[in-house]
Amino acid sequence: MGLELSGEVVAVGRQVTQFKIGDKVCALTDGGAYAQYCTVPASQALPVPNNYSLAEAAALPETFFTVWVNLFMHQQVKAGETLLVHGGTSGIGITALAIAKSLGINTFATVGNAEKAKVVEQLGASAINYKTDDFCQVIQAEGGVDAILDLVGANYFQKNIASLKQNGRLFLIGFMGGTIAQDIDLLQIAVKRLHLTGSTMRSRTTAEKAEIAQSLLSQLWQKLANNDVEKPIIHKIFPFSQVKQAHDEIDKGTHIGKILLSFEA
Repeated sequence: MGLELSGEVVAVGRQVTQFKIGDKVCALTDGGAYAQYCTVPASQALPVPNNYSLAEAAALPETFFTVWVNLFMHQQVKAGETLLVHGGTSGIGITALAIAKSLGINTFATVGNAEKAKVVEQLGASAINYKTDDFCQVIQAEGGVDAILDLVGANYFQKNIASLKQNGRLFLIGFMGGTIAQDIDLLQIAVKRLHLTGSTMRSRTTAEKAEIAQSLLSQLWQKLANNDVEKPIIHKIFPFSQVKQAHDEIDKGTHIGKILLSFEA
């Protein structure tokens, strides 16, 4: 909780040169963003694009840092390749699809209903309703995918392996379906020369987060300012006095995009 924020700079450290009082920024924090004021490393802050409101910018840091470093920072997934995103209408999913679209990457996304299918289709993805279709069968019928971004974990592991092409890449960043996978065909990983990586943002050092921020600033931030990347979807903004209701909304699991807290009067 409290891993990202946006707001106006009210104080800077003596060695900070890239920001000044009054600048509007968004930032990845190490926790503590559930507050009216929050201290963050300047190296983890980014300027709010001119075409973004503070609310829209608040939805950027955590998902953009996570998606960028896992999929695109070192060209792990390239133009012309195919990417499957699980949880297509989550904050992470929407960000992954939006960036992939801007880079010329073909995408599929798993969703749970027709409304969510329309959202990912507007982001250029082919929707797969996991409640009515077996995503693995759909993907295999299309010849497989080059990469998968997975927030589910154990429940999808074997099907993910079966869905990947030769030299495919599986990026594990969430474990809503468990952390212990069973009945895994390890031979398929070897025969298909698959690459599996896991990642969490909290475990990264300040230096690593600073490197991600600089990469975003130099390679992607202008695309946001030019509207070349679709903006985040804001499901609802709650005043901080309704923080419990905000978490209840998250727990329902029916929202599309980000749920924000506001400290504005």
